This record gives sequence, C-alpha cells and structure tokens, in this order.
Amino acid sequence: MAGSVNKVILIGNVGADPEIRRTQDGRPIANLRIATSETWRDRNSGERREKTEWHTVVVFNEGLCKVVEQYVKKGAKLYIEGALQTRKWQDQTGNDRYSTEIVLQGFNSTLTMLDGRGEGGGDRGARGGNDFGGDDFGGGYGGGNDHDRRSSGGSSGSSRGGNQPAGGNFSRDLDDDIPF
Repeated sequence: MAGSVNKVILIGNVGADPEIRRTQDGRPIANLRIATSETWRDRNSGERREKTEWHTVVVFNEGLCKVVEQYVKKGAKLYIEGALQTRKWQDQTGNDRYSTEIVLQGFNSTLTMLDGRGEGGGDRGARGGNDFGGDDFGGGYGGGNDHDRRSSGGSSGSSRGGNQPAGGNFSRDLDDDIPF
C-alpha cells in the first residue's frame, strides 16, 4: 500500500539484561524488554496513578546487537526507533498464539543510550545499516567532524545535535570503545 508508515518510537527503561542469541550462521539477535510508564492524578481521589507498558524489542541489525551486548544492562534508559511486527506461533498444546514486537533491522532502526557513561561522555546513538560513513544521520545526530566518521563507521554522535555533545569536557577516547 503506497503512503503507509510502520514506525515505533519508544523511550523507556530496560527491564532485564538483554538476551543475545545467535543464528546457525553466527549472526546475533538481541531481545530486550522495555518499560514505558505514564503517570497522572486521579480526578476523584487526587491520588497519583501510574501505568506501565512492557514492550518486546528484537534487534536483528548486527552492529546494534554488538552495542546491546556490550553496553545495555537492566535499568538503562533507551531511545528506540523500529517497526511493529506480529508473528504467529504455536504453543505446546498446538494453539495459535500471536506476538507483536518492535523490530530493529536495516536502515530504519535506531538505538540511543540516554543515560551517559562515565566521564560525562554524553549520550551515544547508533543507526542501523549505516555502514558507509556518509552524512545520512538525520534526527539530530552529530557527525559533522571527520573523527566521528573515521572511528565509528559514521553512526555515532550526540543525540542532542550539533558536532559536540553538551558539556564541554568530552573525552575523545570514548569513541574508540564503541563498536559501531
């Protein structure tokens, strides 16, 4: 169907350490559970209420899987862009079941760690499928300087935009540790 869009954007916390599996040919697949919460005040009682939704995220992109495996732990705050996919499967009794997941694969997937790591390193971002080091960053990603493209395949930068992360004491050594 022309003119349709399948895009999911989540900002939430990882509920458990990611599960990394490998296909028969050795490619990684990462599974995450992400919680998003909504809070409000009850009109009648004035009490504060909260509702938490749990989302299953499956990462097929090899570069993003490496990031998830090395850096994402329980409690991490993530920004995720992916697509919804529903798959049909059968349980042990033969009944049909359906699972809806947010899938990150190819060029239309993004995973950004929102809680900084050490030394005021700022936020880290990765876009799926962008292995050619071009300027196809979109969405507020940095990448205006050659060091970022050279050391990380053109797919990391500040999710705040511009060429430098917020807070002037950014350590360039951090770029060498990130595998994307």
